[in-house]
Amino acid sequence: MLIAVIRLKGKINLKKNIEATLRMLRLNKRHHCIILPPNKSIVGMIESIQPYITYGEINEKTLAYLLLKRGRLAGNKRLTPEYIKEKIGKTAEQFATDIIESKSHIKDLPGMKPVFRLKPPSKGLEEKGIKKPYSLGGACGYRGKNINELLMRMI
Repeated sequence: MLIAVIRLKGKINLKKNIEATLRMLRLNKRHHCIILPPNKSIVGMIESIQPYITYGEINEKTLAYLLLKRGRLAGNKRLTPEYIKEKIGKTAEQFATDIIESKSHIKDLPGMKPVFRLKPPSKGLEEKGIKKPYSLGGACGYRGKNINELLMRMI
């Protein structure tokens, strides 16, 4: 299972260690999203920046849709199903399933940018906003499977 991480807060008044962690994860701006494997070091980094991000487990359908709609190549060109078929020999859905099952990685697609630039969510974030954790009705922190609903609203 892979983790989708979305940055929700900006860069005003950030501590240096949190700013460095966000930069290492390539979350440079609000509404940037990355897909990561849940290993020990990544989970530790995510826990240290939890008030600035939201994260959860992404499914195959959402990952395939994210790749096709928000995936970009070098030169800010759109990622097309034809490009995926030409370079890897699989459809976007098959490639997304292989990524989820850890048979392949996003880096296996040549020229693919690892960061997805998303729009602000339609119908907004949760009621209490970005100042409260998700468990208390806010937007930040761990969402579990509900990250897929947020991603679909942001794509």
